[in-house]
Amino acid sequence: MSNVQQETFDIIAKQAKIELDTIKPESTLKDLGIASLDAIEVIFDIEEHFNINLPNEDTDFDNGTVGQLVEAIERQLAQKTSE
Repeated sequence: MSNVQQETFDIIAKQAKIELDTIKPESTLKDLGIASLDAIEVIFDIEEHFNINLPNEDTDFDNGTVGQLVEAIERQLAQKTSE
């Protein structure tokens, strides 16, 4: 598990008040019982933690998986370091 994935899972678990081991890369935020308002908070926390901005297309709360979210974060971090 990458640091980005671990940190993302930590943020989701803390924000959603769920056990860390219930989060899997294939889980959606909806699967984890995270309502859309809470999901927005999760995204804000992630953006603040990593100092990035996630495009809206990378934050599909209903169908997007946690794994896809981690990939989106890693893409943003890669773009940031290449600037």
